Amino acid sequence: MTDHVEAEALEQEATEAVSEQALPKKPKKKMGITLGVIAAVIIVAGAGFFVWHEQPSFCNAICHIPMDPYYETYDQEPNTEGVDKWGNTVTNTSAMLCVSHEYGYSQASCLSCHVPTLGEQVSEGIAWVTGDYEVVETSFDNMWAATERTSADLVEARGLDQDAFCLNEACHKITRDQLVERTSYMEFNPHVSQHGTEQCTTCHKGHRASVMYCAQCHKDAEVPEGWITPSEEQKLLAL
Repeated sequence: MTDHVEAEALEQEATEAVSEQALPKKPKKKMGITLGVIAAVIIVAGAGFFVWHEQPSFCNAICHIPMDPYYETYDQEPNTEGVDKWGNTVTNTSAMLCVSHEYGYSQASCLSCHVPTLGEQVSEGIAWVTGDYEVVETSFDNMWAATERTSADLVEARGLDQDAFCLNEACHKITRDQLVERTSYMEFNPHVSQHGTEQCTTCHKGHRASVMYCAQCHKDAEVPEGWITPSEEQKLLAL
């Protein structure tokens, strides 16, 4: 009888020992579930960040100190009186490419035109974190000075010709010669070679009123609504 009781006790102890050995396996299952949830959250957050990264609000929120004036020009209704990146009055906001492109057939956003390389984005991120970026201010009520990038500057990192900033597969899918042909009806065709090698940005401005450069010599050249003449531009830049 005693042997039988002792045998049952030993069997019970063995069962408990096996159960105790099996217990540590449960946290591993929980750990797997936890890691899966964390991975899913990271993926969803990453996807959301990528979508936000494509929006103008990203430029405004992350790089708000140097980008605020640019975002304010973008976020305006077309064909109305507005302001440029320096706070100056623009009689027709559609004279700025950021507005005309947003509400035009392309419905472009910031990154539709400004296509930075990965290297540029990394260097810009480092510059933002360290504060090593240029913000030039005038003495006129904290306005921004006239420091601008040309189309050649905007495609330099990608090793493209300056015309490729506007004349490319995603935007204006034409060549310079085709562009000249399209504007051949104009009395003063601004795109012909006899006018030199001016860039698109000589006349077309992204965040301020575009300039009818032809009017510098051709005084009777028609100035589109909201645009300004070269002399008016010089007064503007003098501020």
